[in-house]
Amino acid sequence: MEANDEVSHSFIMHLPDDCLCSIFEKFDSSIDRESFGLTCHRLLYIQDSRRRSLEFGCSFSRVNHSLSTTTIDVDSLILDKLIRRFQQLESLSLCGCVNLLDSGLSQLQNHGSKLHSLYLDCCFKVTDTGLSSVAVGCPSLSFISLYRCSITDNGLKLLAKSCLSLKDLNLEWCSLITDSGISAISNNCRQLRALKISHCDKIKGVGFDGCSQTLACLEAESCKLEPEGVMRILSGGGLEYMNVSSLGWCIRGDGLQAIGGGFGSNLRILNFRLCRSVGDETIMEISKGCPLLQEWNLSLCTEIGVVGWESVGIYCNNLEKLHVSGCRSLCDQGLLALRNGCKSLSTVYISRCRQVSSLAITLFKIARWDVEIKLEEVMCIMPNRFFKR
Repeated sequence: MEANDEVSHSFIMHLPDDCLCSIFEKFDSSIDRESFGLTCHRLLYIQDSRRRSLEFGCSFSRVNHSLSTTTIDVDSLILDKLIRRFQQLESLSLCGCVNLLDSGLSQLQNHGSKLHSLYLDCCFKVTDTGLSSVAVGCPSLSFISLYRCSITDNGLKLLAKSCLSLKDLNLEWCSLITDSGISAISNNCRQLRALKISHCDKIKGVGFDGCSQTLACLEAESCKLEPEGVMRILSGGGLEYMNVSSLGWCIRGDGLQAIGGGFGSNLRILNFRLCRSVGDETIMEISKGCPLLQEWNLSLCTEIGVVGWESVGIYCNNLEKLHVSGCRSLCDQGLLALRNGCKSLSTVYISRCRQVSSLAITLFKIARWDVEIKLEEVMCIMPNRFFKR
């Protein structure tokens, strides 16, 4: 019996790597896959070579961007060994590794060529030096999240020169980034489709000049975009989703009118939540100039009057979802205009509208029985297809 086992073991060890890889791929359960590598060093090597993703089990959540008091202390030496061991990685997540140093990413220069996705959220000590290692070693990168990293325009320029296939880029709370870095990304990464720059208050928007038509999604919450910058953001003509909620203006005037000037004709979803400077004139321009608009969040836009709501009702014929919670200037007459228009409307999110009577809401429900009235407020309306793992 023992002789037969030895013959069987010897036979397996003489199989070429591609046969062993095929055997490994046939295992359905994770337990079987892990057991495969425990057999011997060669099968462990085969197992390691088939690993495509690595994620540290830290307490950081990419959904709500929260960190618990317990964080992971990732040793650069351990990370170095893991990157050497798993050289076929396509996805690497180091989210919440708050003590990760630039040196920890150095091995990506030698073993990051297959990497497509990299998550460095809340890696506070990662700077341009670490990002340069990523740029040099990960030319195939299509997704990178740098949420709250300490990077500057210099790091972005290095990334833009090397990672030409970049499609999704998260720069939320990267407070040192300016339009110079955005310009480098816009000019070099011509496949870019989704970008987050929320809370980057040094970005005015002018760096988007000449951006690619592939740019379809922009998150720019709590930014200080200028009217000229809004025009540059729209210059590619392909934007489908745009979030400029809590917008702070650097100069006087309502620059969002540019969205209705032609470049925003492809927009499907707009988030204007807490844009208190938006008035009737802007709403009229956008209602006329964005015929494909399907969802519009106007919650807490307090200066929209009857004329603005009437224009939404008349011109937004493809609008399916409308958010009006906290719109203190919305009254019964404005709700009537929405009731009589917006023929494709399916859902209205409405709450805390003090000038709207319960009778007006009841009449709306009777006349538009096919429209769902939701007494709630939705914060995020970005389509799921963007920034998808």
